[in-house]
This record gives sequence, structure tokens and C-alpha cells, in this order.
Amino acid sequence: MKALCMPELTREEWLEIAKIYAKKANFPNCLGAIDGKHIRIRKPKNTGSDYFNYKDYFSVVLMAVVDANYRFLVVDIGAYGKGSDSLVFQNSNFGKRLQRGELDLPPPSNIEGYNGSAFPYVFLADGAFPLCDRIMRPFGGHNLNINQRIFNYRLSRGRRFVECAFGILANKWRLFHTPIALEPDNVNHVLKAACILHNFVRERDGVNFEDATSYQDFNAVEFPNNTHRPARTVRDNFATYFMSPEGELPWQMTKI
Repeated sequence: MKALCMPELTREEWLEIAKIYAKKANFPNCLGAIDGKHIRIRKPKNTGSDYFNYKDYFSVVLMAVVDANYRFLVVDIGAYGKGSDSLVFQNSNFGKRLQRGELDLPPPSNIEGYNGSAFPYVFLADGAFPLCDRIMRPFGGHNLNINQRIFNYRLSRGRRFVECAFGILANKWRLFHTPIALEPDNVNHVLKAACILHNFVRERDGVNFEDATSYQDFNAVEFPNNTHRPARTVRDNFATYFMSPEGELPWQMTKI
């Protein structure tokens, strides 16, 4: 069912995902939200230490890219629980292909109605991920200006889809509420099947918001501010757009 429910995406399909994201999340030129979820497992035989995470339980990591319809676009399954989100993503097949420019992503484009420079198409992530020209993460620190605070709010609105998708997955397949009593290789097979079935159900039945639970982010790891200047410029440009008449939301000032 993978070819049907989680196919390799073409540039045209990425563009359609971005249109839906802009409509539902008010974040233009967005191709999805990225996050990782620790899946609790029983202590593996002989090799438990690699699976023991900072939350003091054994796990494997489900790394996912999710669209605005709560569908898993890409998943990477089975990384050791001890790994950070950033490291797991960078070592994943999708992360490597993104870094090498091998995905069929759309080129930068102007935002309709906005008289500014072209924006690249990006993925949204939390503070555990490094900033780059294809991945937007929040501004760090406490002394943020108004543009930065609004950007963080708008990014958070866009990221909620991946958080809700994890909640829907766990509530639909309730084995994820307790440690899975299988060896890691078999847990990976279960996870792959569950993600494919999740997409199948989303396509067939749509989204039942009662399925979603509040999903708590992992403690974000703040990276030093050593990202490349072009990536910081992209983020600053989005922040400026969100404060412009063309990009602002009527209620955004009440959310910061």
C-alpha cells in the first residue's frame, strides 16, 4: 500500500501541498512540518543502552513530515532513542536527500499580492532542528522583537499539524499508549504499517478531531546561532511578511 498511501512526491504534488498549507495554516510556501516522536518499547535483549532516551525509557524514533491534512508524507523509522531529533533527521534518507538537493521541490517563488523577494519552499520544525534555507525553526532567546515573536507564533500554528498527526496515530492504534512488547526490528514493521494505515484512513474517512490529543514537544535543544546567513535572511523575510498588510492575521497580536 505504500505506493498508494505514501508515494514519492512530484514537484506538482509539493505545490499542491503548499497551497493547502497556505490556506489552512496561513503559512505560504510551506511543504510540511517535521518532528520526531519517541515510541516506547520494552527493553531490548542485550542492546538496551542505545534505545534508552533522555526521558528515561526505551524507545525508537518515528521521524515524520506531515501535511496540512495530517497525512504522513515521509517517515523515517527505527533510529535509536538516544539520538537527538536533529541527528536523527540529518541521518535519515529524507534528510540526506534534502541536504543534497535530490528532492523534486519547487524553486523559490513570490507570494501572491506581496511586493517582496521570492521565498523558497520550506519545512517547519521546532528548536531541536538546525536552521537552513529549507527548514524554518523558531527564533531563540527571550528578548525577541515583535516581528520575531509573531514569526514564532505563525510557525507554531504551522507545526501543530505534525503534533496532531502523532496524536491521531496514537489514539487510532492504541498499542502506542503502552510500551510495545516486541524487539526493535518488529516494532519498526508495526510502525511502518501503522503510518500507511493512518494515511489510508485519512483519505477514506477524513479527520475526526476527537482523535487528536495534545502532543507535548520534546525539550527543544537550542543550537548556537551559527547558521548560514542566507537561512537567517529567509526567516527574517518571513517575519517581515507576517507583519505586512498582505501577510498579517487579524488576531495574531493577541497570541503573543
